[in-house]
Amino acid sequence: MNFTLNQLRIFLKVSQTRSITKAAEELHLTQPAVSIQLKNFQDQLELPLWEIVNKKVYITDFGREIAELADKIISDVHSIQFKHNAHLGQLTGQLKISVVSTGKYIAPYFLSDFMHINPGVELMMDVTNKSKVIESLEKNEVDLALVSVLPDNLRIEKHELLDNKLFLVGNTATTKMAQIYDKKIFDDLPLIYREKGSGTRHVMEKYLIQNNIYVKKKMELTSNEAVKQAVLAGLGYSIMPLIGIKTELDTNLLKIIPVKGFPIQSKWSLIWLKDKKLSMTSQAYIEYIKNEKREIIEKKFGWCDQYH
Repeated sequence: MNFTLNQLRIFLKVSQTRSITKAAEELHLTQPAVSIQLKNFQDQLELPLWEIVNKKVYITDFGREIAELADKIISDVHSIQFKHNAHLGQLTGQLKISVVSTGKYIAPYFLSDFMHINPGVELMMDVTNKSKVIESLEKNEVDLALVSVLPDNLRIEKHELLDNKLFLVGNTATTKMAQIYDKKIFDDLPLIYREKGSGTRHVMEKYLIQNNIYVKKKMELTSNEAVKQAVLAGLGYSIMPLIGIKTELDTNLLKIIPVKGFPIQSKWSLIWLKDKKLSMTSQAYIEYIKNEKREIIEKKFGWCDQYH
């Protein structure tokens, strides 16, 4: 046998995603490149690692055992690199962070310089909805989480980053409103919702309940981008985080509808389990955030101040 580390890495990703296409996307490779390496790996083994049924990839029992070994081998290779960097006096290790979907608009700016300063750190960032973020934190699958709504059922530590402002928005072509409206505006507006478990939806529904507002629910979509595209297409209106619509506001594709009591506000916070023994990498990142937060906000998010 003469398989390579790259072949192990590709097979492991295929076994995790159950898809050659998705594996190629996550590894930033072309689909043919992944297929070739998979074939070369399989040709060295007599037992099948996977089978294709109705164009779907199914990993065999033997394949699952090999995937587990591949995961351990790759982890050990990372450990060699981390130990090497540590002996050179560099910060090493993995930083595992789970980010709510809208947080993808801010998380990279709070991570970029830290990663450049510490090339020995490997970032593992999962972007998903609030419910799954909290679940991964609760199961101790990640070190830190970035949320806009704090969990009620977990004992956590937190460090606040910046305000999360949410506005009522519509597309410019169909939105002709100019005056400041009261809550009666919602009587006739078809609202587009995020899915259950979304932090944005939680804040939105909390506002509506507190103000005894009944709305016409137009549709429910599973990402901020999907909601934005639906609003842009004129399918309805939505209450959206300012942080995710900067480009559309700058290009006059979306318009903020002025309503008394808006913006609704929450806080973007970095959180971790209260009793968790944080790694040196996580501790270093938290310290970095505390020291650099103000400068990052001024440089990257100062534009938010014009909307109030």
